[in-house]
Amino acid sequence: MAEGFLKSFDPNLEVYSAGTDPSNKVHPKAIQVMKEVGIDLSQNYPKMVDRFLTEPFDYVITVCDNAKESCPVFIGKVGKQLHIGFEDPAEAAGTDEEILAAFRKVRDEIKKDFYKFYLKDIKKS
Repeated sequence: MAEGFLKSFDPNLEVYSAGTDPSNKVHPKAIQVMKEVGIDLSQNYPKMVDRFLTEPFDYVITVCDNAKESCPVFIGKVGKQLHIGFEDPAEAAGTDEEILAAFRKVRDEIKKDFYKFYLKDIKKS
């Protein structure tokens, strides 16, 4: 979701999303709640973070609360490494509507926090 929002703020940004333990597809509820705000993730696919460890990045940002501890060391040139953490909505339990509510809550938090980050750290450059 963070990748989708950053690209929506500025389509010229190069944004890559990867995980330490990616599933085999983007969670259908993530696709659904992002579609509600006009962002299509249906063509995205999960990637293993290991494939990016030697690449140069201006920013490496961990987002899942558990990823901060398990994120491997990037040996490529990294300008800044940040943690902007959120609960993982894929771990939500309850009815379908309660799980959707968890995805919407995290989606809205990601949008707010990443827009602040974008304005403060990227757009000013």
